[in-house]
Amino acid sequence: MRWTAPLLALAALGGCTMEPHFERPTAAVPRVWPVGDAYPRQLQDTLPTVSYGDIFRDPNLQAIIGQALSHNQDLVQALANVESARALYRVGRADLFPGIDAEASLTERGSADGGQTTRSYLAQARLPIWEIDLFGRLRSLSNSNFRLYLGQQAAARGTRLSLVAEVAAAYLQLAADRSVLVITRDTLRAAESSVAVTKVRLDGGIAPRTDLRQAETVLATAQANEARAVTAIAQDRNALELLVGGSVADALLPPSIEAVEGQVGELPAGLDSTILLRRPDVAQAEYQLWAANARIGAARAAFLPRISLTGVLGFASTALSGLFDGGAKSWTATPQVTLPIFDGGANSGNLAYAKAQQAVYLAGYERAIQAAFRDVADALARRGTIEPELAADRRNLGAAEDSHTLAEARYQQGIDPYLSVLDAQRTLYAAQLRLVSSRLSRVQNLVDLYRSLGGDQTLDVATDTSGMAH
Repeated sequence: MRWTAPLLALAALGGCTMEPHFERPTAAVPRVWPVGDAYPRQLQDTLPTVSYGDIFRDPNLQAIIGQALSHNQDLVQALANVESARALYRVGRADLFPGIDAEASLTERGSADGGQTTRSYLAQARLPIWEIDLFGRLRSLSNSNFRLYLGQQAAARGTRLSLVAEVAAAYLQLAADRSVLVITRDTLRAAESSVAVTKVRLDGGIAPRTDLRQAETVLATAQANEARAVTAIAQDRNALELLVGGSVADALLPPSIEAVEGQVGELPAGLDSTILLRRPDVAQAEYQLWAANARIGAARAAFLPRISLTGVLGFASTALSGLFDGGAKSWTATPQVTLPIFDGGANSGNLAYAKAQQAVYLAGYERAIQAAFRDVADALARRGTIEPELAADRRNLGAAEDSHTLAEARYQQGIDPYLSVLDAQRTLYAAQLRLVSSRLSRVQNLVDLYRSLGGDQTLDVATDTSGMAH
């Protein structure tokens, strides 16, 4: 126990490092978002703390997202990477402190002629080779591992963010394709009715055969579109269940895009682009840069002497009862100093490599911020134009419906040929599909804003960080 205080004092000597002072680089992007005709006029000053449930308010979608967060294998893998990084950090941090081993042994000696047997007993505490981290080499390596661990946590948050956004996008795509199927089947029923009416008119000598063939063409097209819509819905569900990591109950699936589009909220972008620092990919890039900075300190410390210590405190006796008597005690302590004199340039090469890696990660950090800025700018550009587009598509649908009604009436009265009805029907079908596409585009844009702004911050990855203070 008399060794405890000196060892702890020696361990405390390694509190300094030779790492360069770390400062977060200035982001190589404008501080404010782009402005112009494509962008929203009003942006809020601050970004509130929200959860994904505040953005995706559909209870069925929330249930599916919760299922995905529990069973998605990509997220399971990301969390396993976090645990691996945490374990490596703990292993490296243990080098900062001395380890103590205990040994006990019994040795018996006897002669070949059967003479007297002697016994000796040994008990000792041993201090393996322990480097006293005077210049912070081990601490810098530990700092690097700690930042890499935090980077893995950020990567796991990024995986979780992407998962939530992808589940929402797949859910909304399924909703839109179900709307397409409803429209297609309505068109199919109308085409079947047109074929039946046209056939009667043909049999009565009122309509030519070309009208019947044109009506059959519309019917066949509607039948093919129905088959494609059914296929798309099946594939959408497969994609959703792959993200979830299991089957999704029929009761949780959306009936149509019209039924769910009003249940997707908007995450405000804010006026200041520094909110990009909360994005998981940007945070991970910053932690990697921080880790590279710490490795420079370790490479610098490698030029300086290393002081190591080994020691043994033990008791040896020929009688077990006298093993711990005062006269049985013995101890040794062996300090060792290693000073690099010639290493063929290895230390210089390691330092140069560490500095080059810092430059690599600095470029990666700035690239991550630039990519994040573009993601948000693109999403804002779409956000600023989607509402006028949606309004125009609604007007277009109204005009197409009226045109189709008029075309049918004029055909029934013998004013226009059936080709006018056919064109009006095709225009109506295209306008209906276009409106569904615009509705999907609007809610998908809200998902893109959620993802590009870093998602919510109220629910983190399920990682135990107790005892991880650095």
